[in-house]
Amino acid sequence: MNLRFDPLRLVAVALILVLGGLPSASRAADPFEINVILPQTGPFAFLAKEEAASLGVAEGVVNKGGGIEGRPIKFVFQDDQSSAQVAVQLTNQVIAKKPSVILGSSSVASCSAMLPLAKDGPVMYCFSPGIYPPAGSYVFSASLATRDLLSATARFFRESGWTKIALLASTDASGQDGEKSIDVALGAPENRSMAIVDREHFNLTDVTVAAQLAHIKASGAQAMIAWVSGTPFGTVLRGALESGLDIPIMTSTANLTYPQLETQASYIRDNVYFPASPGDAPEVLRNGPVKNAVNTYISAFKAAGIRPDQGHTLSWDPAMLIVSAYKKLGLGATPTQIRDYLANLRGWTGINGQYDFSAVPQRGLTIDSVIIVRWVRDKDTWVAVSSPGGKPLR
Repeated sequence: MNLRFDPLRLVAVALILVLGGLPSASRAADPFEINVILPQTGPFAFLAKEEAASLGVAEGVVNKGGGIEGRPIKFVFQDDQSSAQVAVQLTNQVIAKKPSVILGSSSVASCSAMLPLAKDGPVMYCFSPGIYPPAGSYVFSASLATRDLLSATARFFRESGWTKIALLASTDASGQDGEKSIDVALGAPENRSMAIVDREHFNLTDVTVAAQLAHIKASGAQAMIAWVSGTPFGTVLRGALESGLDIPIMTSTANLTYPQLETQASYIRDNVYFPASPGDAPEVLRNGPVKNAVNTYISAFKAAGIRPDQGHTLSWDPAMLIVSAYKKLGLGATPTQIRDYLANLRGWTGINGQYDFSAVPQRGLTIDSVIIVRWVRDKDTWVAVSSPGGKPLR
């Protein structure tokens, strides 16, 4: 047998052995997936569409900056169809894959149903402000709490001289959360001069609220809180116009979306107010970290050709908080490590304000981030009418 030495062949074999033991470049660059459950169809799809778009912009910003540990991130979406039952089914399916984090869903009902499933992890960051997870749990709630939104509303009404208030609330979980929160707000000592002079309810499927608005009109109310989200708010606006009810109307922050307001353009007036977040009203922010964060956010959306509104703000900070956790802890971080990272985070700045999870567990934000805005038809947008905290601008 001829065993002639071939140095080139030896080098080739050595290279094959060495390279074969290394991960491929494409494998190293595989996206790191983060699971998201959203109501992409059904009554809350108007919010989910914007939350998903916001996550898309966030994904681009993170990946442009090198991703996490050199890997791009990818948000993977599943549709809960605006159903709490479907949200639970999807959550169980995702948990079976043993992820460290789940983002979503968007409604009070779905998030409330999902909450018990995360008792032992994974971390679940709900985009609805209307849930109140137990301190120290694996569940976090996005943006500003409904009770803070309505406490700021009470301050704005009181200091504007509107003390006789009518309440029109939907009978779903969101409406119930709003009703409880306004009762808490008006029970505060500083609001003892205020009173609910009429309390009305309606179902999301009702095609008219004429009877309820007639009662409100007869009550002598100086302002109304219509706590309902989505298409049914249009029913309220149309009814108010047809009945001649011309008093200030404060509604849920969830309605502060351009696509929805465009569908209501024929009957929305300049007397409609919203409790908003700093990301919606940069013009009243002082120069500093929060305004810088908001300007960066707005610039990212401008580059993407998107006009941002409240729906986009709901998912932005949660996504960036989770990214910051993975950057700090590594992509192999466990649910407990991520929960503890968030629970001890202080001074983190987002578009909704400066977060302090030790002072406000599971949320990190207070009433000091709430800004009241008013719709202006001629400008096709809203303008800030309060400083942060709800004090009216003078």
